[in-house]
Amino acid sequence: MTAQRDNYRDAGVDTDAADEGLSRLTRRIAATWPAAGALGAVKLPIGYFANVVEVHGHGIAISTDGVGSKTMIAAQLGKYDTVGIDCVAMNVNDVVCVGATPVSLVDYIAADKVDAAMLDAIAVGLCEGARRAGVSISGGETAQLPDMVHGFDLAGTAIGHVALDRIVVGADVRAGDAVIGIESNGVHSNGFSLVRHVFLKEQQVPLSHRFGDLDRTLGEELLRPTHIYVREALALLAAMPVKALAHITSDGFLNLTRVQAPVGYVLDALPESPPIFALIRRLGEIDNANMFAVFNMGIGFCAVVQEKDAARAVAIASSHGKRAWRIGHATADPSRRVHLPQHGLVGQGKHFRRG
Repeated sequence: MTAQRDNYRDAGVDTDAADEGLSRLTRRIAATWPAAGALGAVKLPIGYFANVVEVHGHGIAISTDGVGSKTMIAAQLGKYDTVGIDCVAMNVNDVVCVGATPVSLVDYIAADKVDAAMLDAIAVGLCEGARRAGVSISGGETAQLPDMVHGFDLAGTAIGHVALDRIVVGADVRAGDAVIGIESNGVHSNGFSLVRHVFLKEQQVPLSHRFGDLDRTLGEELLRPTHIYVREALALLAAMPVKALAHITSDGFLNLTRVQAPVGYVLDALPESPPIFALIRRLGEIDNANMFAVFNMGIGFCAVVQEKDAARAVAIASSHGKRAWRIGHATADPSRRVHLPQHGLVGQGKHFRRG
């Protein structure tokens, strides 16, 4: 049997090696945690979308993330006014997954040289992202590191608040619960090492090129900012018992298996993916197993609710300007597999396979 090619590893990102390193890191980090009930007690294991620390009876949710190598596309185009939205989105979308209301964010910009116009454009995006998420930008740091950084890097840390008895981690997801998917805005901010490998290295397509499948240039398509799902998630939390929330980033739908309950999923009603994913698949000769393991494939955020609430959840999620669908259901599966019958795939851990 021929081994399945790992396109992401070929592009320079080894998720298996990263996971091994992360497991060692988290073992050491956990030794810093205060005792239960002490100031700053950590409420969740590492590995969920965000964590929650207890401060005088209040739950403070916290998460950190960056825009990744999408910044390289921005630098090549000299267009910096949308990546700030991505920075906010990647953080607040994770914070809301624990049931928290995002409150504020700080950013970190590292550059080989600081340009006033570039910083101002990044700030435009950060402020627009903050407006969409309903948060403040309460501070940050700018570092000039010409010996370390080529171009620039952008990351952030967001905090939110959640009642300690209202933390959402998917502990009560059960077989038959419905999975609601909300559309993405294209590639978002994950998988850009593979995107750049396909378009810029292998095919050498200029960012100014306009494919017939797209209604904008390639560069404009790739810089479409990550959707922010705070309004949809908070509206769902206020309207019904939400069992789990999942930000669909790197690892795709396998992010659903982070929930505490020993369940799997059958996602048998996925909408058609946006055209950019078909282009990546075709030009990079990437099979569906790799595509679904790296990209969101058109669904950027999911909620798991009781089946009886599915139609209302779709209506609520759709009322904020993005399309939403009931895309599948949870299954009783301690192996935590994700089945995509429309594509003949079964996922587990970090990978999908044909099955």
